[in-house]
Amino acid sequence: MSSSFESYQKRRLISSYFSVVLSIALVLFLLGLLGMLVLNTKKVADHFKEQVVVTIYLKDTAKEVEIKQLEKSLSMADYVKTTEYVSKEQAAEFMKAENGEDFMNFLGYNPLQNSIDVHLKADYVTSEHLKTISDEALAKTFVDEVRYDNDLVNLMNDNVKRISFWILVISGVFTLIAVLLINSSIRLSVYSKRFTIKTMQMVGATKHFIRRPFVWKSVKLGIIGAILALIGMAVVFYYLNKTFPDLQLLNNPILIGGLFVTIFILGIVITWISTFIATQRFLNLKTDQLYY
Repeated sequence: MSSSFESYQKRRLISSYFSVVLSIALVLFLLGLLGMLVLNTKKVADHFKEQVVVTIYLKDTAKEVEIKQLEKSLSMADYVKTTEYVSKEQAAEFMKAENGEDFMNFLGYNPLQNSIDVHLKADYVTSEHLKTISDEALAKTFVDEVRYDNDLVNLMNDNVKRISFWILVISGVFTLIAVLLINSSIRLSVYSKRFTIKTMQMVGATKHFIRRPFVWKSVKLGIIGAILALIGMAVVFYYLNKTFPDLQLLNNPILIGGLFVTIFILGIVITWISTFIATQRFLNLKTDQLYY
């Protein structure tokens, strides 16, 4: 009978530890993903901003040396990421491939213009910078027109500011929820041993002596949970980096390492503080209050 009861108690204890580890791992895993999102918000926003193209259309009278000089000056400019010269023949081939028919057969000539596609650095993708760049290009006598989607740029910048704000708000709220969830799991684990705590206290054990094994056990569970969370994060980051290589999510090992270390430390600190508070509460309760 005694052996059966001990086995039952052991199974309950293992189940309790498992639920605590699982709770810690899931919460830290989600917190890690959110941290990765926060750290890469600017990078993702910059990636989309740099897809905006400023197209400089050249007059047919433009000389090759003038085009080369313009290309060189653009490529050396601080605000330019890449440039690409597109001849009217290349543009015609692109339209033919896109539409599935050769429009020049109907017109009898190529109405398109030679152009230079300019991709700007993300910080310069604003209406003010685009207008300045456009005015500088139009000052060249061989430049016919400059086109870019100003409405798209304004919409993108507004959305980036709005999304960044809400990501910070959600991060703060989620961090608080994460701490409360881990704290709740730890408190339930300590609650199941409240009579053991009070018994040890009644036979003369000091608060520090009683609290130490509980804190150490919770810290070990926090470490296990943090390791499981880090493994899950590593798998997700690897998959995202492989699926979206343009975002270069893993190109900053110091940033990634800092995030992993932070999550690991959080797993230890939150469990340590939660266990300390929970054991302190039951140590301060009177015996008759343990039943409530």
